[in-house]
Amino acid sequence: MVSPVKMTLGLRAYRTLAASAGPLFRLILKRRTLQGKEDPDRVTEKQGFASAARPAAPLVWLHGASVGESLSMLPLIESLSEARPDLRFLVTTGTLTSAELMAERLPASACHQFVPLDHPTYWDRFFARWRPDLAVIIESELWPNMIMGSRTQNIPLVLANARLSEKSAKGWGRVGRSIELLLSSFDLVLAQDERSASRLRALGADPVETPGNLKFDAHPLQTDSAALEDLRAQIGDRPCWIAASTHEGEEILVGRIHLQLQERFPELLTILAPRHPARGAAVARDMTEMGLNIAQRSRKSAISQDTNIYLADTLGEMGLFFRLAPIAFIGGSFVNIGGHNPLEAARLDTAILFGAQMFNFEEAATPLLDAGAAFQVTSESDLADRLATWLASPAETSLAAARGKEVVSGSTHVAARITQKLLPFLPKAAKPKADQ
Repeated sequence: MVSPVKMTLGLRAYRTLAASAGPLFRLILKRRTLQGKEDPDRVTEKQGFASAARPAAPLVWLHGASVGESLSMLPLIESLSEARPDLRFLVTTGTLTSAELMAERLPASACHQFVPLDHPTYWDRFFARWRPDLAVIIESELWPNMIMGSRTQNIPLVLANARLSEKSAKGWGRVGRSIELLLSSFDLVLAQDERSASRLRALGADPVETPGNLKFDAHPLQTDSAALEDLRAQIGDRPCWIAASTHEGEEILVGRIHLQLQERFPELLTILAPRHPARGAAVARDMTEMGLNIAQRSRKSAISQDTNIYLADTLGEMGLFFRLAPIAFIGGSFVNIGGHNPLEAARLDTAILFGAQMFNFEEAATPLLDAGAAFQVTSESDLADRLATWLASPAETSLAAARGKEVVSGSTHVAARITQKLLPFLPKAAKPKADQ
C-alpha cells in the first residue's frame, strides 16, 4: 500500500531537480565507467535495475556508503540470522571497493547490489523489485528520495549505528524543517553514542536510543596466511610501520617522515596503504619523485633491502598489512576527512597514531587514547617524534598494542542489542514474495 509523504518546499524542490537530472546522472555514470570507477556489468544497478532475484523470504535491506559501513553490517547480519534463520538480506553500498569486499564476506543468505543514485524513478524501480520488509540505513546516509521512497512504500525504516559530528549537525541544521521531516521519517534511530544521539534529537529524530557502536563488535580483518608468511620473510627484522587509509596530501607527508626517520633507522620500511588503491600509480610517482625506492603490491613487486616504501595498493588486504607492522598511523586524520576506524588496527596488536581530524571516529578513538593504546599528534613533527620513540622502544610499542587489544577484546554485544530492537519491525511469520 502506497502512502503520501509530507514534504517541505525544500524537499519538493530537491525532488523536482533530482527528477530532471536523469540525463546528467546517466552521463556521470558513463564517464565514471570509462574511468574505471564503476563496474560496467553492474552500473545499471545505480539506476535501480536489479541484477539478482528477490528471495522468497522476509527480506532485510541494509545500506551503508562504503567499506567501513559494510564491514559493520556483518556482525548484525550474523546476529539477525541467529535470531531469525528464515531472514534473507539485501546489502547495498556505493563503491567498487565495498562491492568486492562484500562478494568475499557476505553469507549465502545475503546478496549485494549497488545503491541507486538519488533519482525518484530509480528508487521506484528499486522498491518495485525488492519490496524489503525492513530497511536499515547504517550511520549517516540521508538521501531524501531514498528515505521518502521508503516511507511511501510503508517500509519500516531504521537508522542504525547512527553518528553525527558537530560539523555535520551544523550543516544539516541549516535546512531546518527539511532535515526534521527526514529524520522523523525513521521509525527508530539507534545512535553510536550519546553525543550523536543528542545532536540527532535536536534535529528532529525521535525516538533515539544508544545501543552502542557496531564497529566494536566487528571480527578481526581476515588475511591469507601464506601471503603473510611470505611478506614477513621479505621484511625480516627491519623496523617497520604502516600509514593506513591515507588520502591525497598525506602520502607526501609520509614520504617526508620516512626520509627523516631513515637517518636514525637506516633499514626502516614504511608500508603505505592509500584509502583508494586506484590512486596507487599517482602515489608511486610521488614517492619516486621524492627519491624513495618503492615496491608496489599491485604489481607483485618483492620487498628488497633497497625498498623504502611498500605501496599496499590492493583491495581487501588491510588485515594482512596491519599484521606486518607493530605501529599504525590512521590516515584521513591530517586532512579534513574525519579519520578512519582505528579499531581494525587495535584488534591486530598494533600501536596506533592519528592526527587531530578524527571527528568521524570520536567514539572509537577516545577509549584507545584513554587506555594509552593510541596517541593523537597535531603536527608532522609530532608524528615523526612519536614514531621514532616507538621504533626505538619495541617494549613500549608492544605495551600500547596490548592495551589496544584489551579495549577491543571480547564482543560488546552491540549487534545483539540492535537485533532485539529490529525484530519487532519484521513480520512474525515468513511471507514469501517471489519475483513477479
